[in-house]
Amino acid sequence: MRAVQSPGSTSSETRLARLFLLELSGGRIHSMNPDGSDRKVIVSNCRLPDGIVVDENGGRIYWTNMGTLGHDDGTIESADVDGGNRRVVVPPGVTHTPKQIHIEKSSGKLYWCDREGMRVMRVNLDGSHVETLVEAGRGDENRRDQTRWCVGITIDPKLNKIYWTQKGSDNAGVGRIFRAGIDLPKGESPAYRSDIEVLFDHLPEPIDLELDLKNRVLYWTDRGDPPRGNTVNRAPIDKKAEPEILVTHLMEGIGIALDVLGNRMFVTDLGGSLYSANLDGTSRRDILFAQGNLAGIAYAEI
Repeated sequence: MRAVQSPGSTSSETRLARLFLLELSGGRIHSMNPDGSDRKVIVSNCRLPDGIVVDENGGRIYWTNMGTLGHDDGTIESADVDGGNRRVVVPPGVTHTPKQIHIEKSSGKLYWCDREGMRVMRVNLDGSHVETLVEAGRGDENRRDQTRWCVGITIDPKLNKIYWTQKGSDNAGVGRIFRAGIDLPKGESPAYRSDIEVLFDHLPEPIDLELDLKNRVLYWTDRGDPPRGNTVNRAPIDKKAEPEILVTHLMEGIGIALDVLGNRMFVTDLGGSLYSANLDGTSRRDILFAQGNLAGIAYAEI
């Protein structure tokens, strides 16, 4: 565990590193030290939780609940970092199946992907002003086309861009990673945007994204069959380059979180494992094993 003292703070204000982990099968949120010690359940009775993010300065966590699969009843909730003061941010009926979530601190907004809703969306931290930024499809017929399903998301505030994944069907090799401006081009709509760019295609099943803003590198988990599936990958975002496979032999890889200053990543899979590794994929270490089905993960210093 790394203690971090903020500039101008006293020793009593030292910030401690924590992992926040979603247990999909148990509907629970765990908090623990990065080495897996001091593990505790801080939230229970979640309805298929999938993505989680931490507002370190505000002292709150935000997470998505996919709800009942096949129903349009996904939600977004928040709580204090100890699990207290839980409340609904986005109620049922607004987002279909919310997946990975990201916080953009300067604007005070949450961004997420809505899988069966086939959308990229955002909302203020207090739940006001829900917006759709990208609409990849609409209606039951489009919903059956998994190439339209939006899953992972991250933000590049430097260039004012959003990145998201559309995974495609299982092992189909048609997954893609997209990029577009955060804001809609003038006179355009979420369904018809001229600024959408495909960064990578023919991927097995790209899931969650993380962006190393300092080094301008995009990381993602990918399900599907080896050699490219069930891996962690990365690629620079400011130049053209082939993705680099960093970690292999995951059991349905899902969540990823970066500690750039500590040169480490944390990765989860549906097999119930939590791993850590250096940012280049070396020094892989198993932290948890066979712990139900694990989904989203967040690293924070609080």
